[in-house]
Amino acid sequence: MFRQLFDPVSSTYTYLLACDRSREAVLIDPVMEQRERDLALLGELRLAPRWLLDTHVHADHVTSVSKLKQALPPGAQPTIAVGLACEADGYEYPLIDGERLVFGDEYLEVIATPGHTPGSMSFLWRDRIFTGDALLIGGCGRTDFQGGDPGHLYDAITQRLFTLPGETLVYPGHDYRGRRVSCIAEERETNARLAGKTREEFVALMGALNLPRPKLIDIAVPANKQAGALIQG
Repeated sequence: MFRQLFDPVSSTYTYLLACDRSREAVLIDPVMEQRERDLALLGELRLAPRWLLDTHVHADHVTSVSKLKQALPPGAQPTIAVGLACEADGYEYPLIDGERLVFGDEYLEVIATPGHTPGSMSFLWRDRIFTGDALLIGGCGRTDFQGGDPGHLYDAITQRLFTLPGETLVYPGHDYRGRRVSCIAEERETNARLAGKTREEFVALMGALNLPRPKLIDIAVPANKQAGALIQG
C-alpha cells in the first residue's frame, strides 16, 4: 500500500507506506498543517503506524511526527525517528546508515545521504527511493545552511543514489513544478545540477546559487529539533 500526499504551502511530499497483511505503516516527512488529513487517512485505511520518519531536520515546514503520535488511538506505539547526525533531541530513535526499519512483512533500508544537512537520510523500499531534500527531480537540496556541504552531497548522490538500478523510482521531498516521480536513470542523465558535472564543478555551482533564506527557518529548525512537540495547537 502506497500513497503520495502533498502540502501546497511548502510543496512538501509526505509518503505513506503499509504492509497489506499486518496493516503496519510508515509515514515519511509529515507536515504539521496536514496532520488531520494524515490521521483521517490512517483511520480510513485501518493502518497502525510503526514508524514516523523525517528525512532530516526541515527548514521550510514543521514536522508533525510528535503531534501525530500524541493523537493516535490508545495502544498505538509508533517510533519517531530521524538521522543520528541531525542531533535532534526530540526524536526517540536515531537512524544509522544501512539499518532496516521493519513494518509487518516490509522494510525500509536507511541510506545516509548527507550534504543538504549532515543527518539527511534516504529510504529505499522495494523499487523506489525516498530522497528527502538530497536528490530532487532535476535538482538537489541546497547546501548553504544547517551545516550543508556540497562535496558531501555530490558524493552521497553519485556514490550512493546513482549506483542504484536505473529503474529505481525517485520520490523527492519537494517539487515546485507539480512533478511527482522520476527515476535514477533519468536523474543520472538529465539532472541539471549533477549530470556530467565533476565534483569540483558541482561544488562551484552550489556555491554560486545565492538563494534567499527560507522564510520559516528560524521557527522550523528549533521546532523540528524537538520533532514538532513544542508547537501549540
